[in-house]
Amino acid sequence: MKLKVVVHKAEEGGFWAEVPSIPGCVTQGDTWEELLQNIYEATDACLSIETEDIKLKPEDKILEINV
Repeated sequence: MKLKVVVHKAEEGGFWAEVPSIPGCVTQGDTWEELLQNIYEATDACLSIETEDIKLKPEDKILEINV
């Protein structure tokens, strides 16, 4: 999966980034390297769900897909 990330210079220094295709997925970093690491962590967290928080019926199924 490829995602576009918009990177901004932060007024207080460093950078912040947002992933427009995942509403609410934002992160920041003091350095470019820190920002890149945080982008991967943020997108992973935003796309992850805990299935135990979802009420499933016996006939329901959970699928994992690659896009």
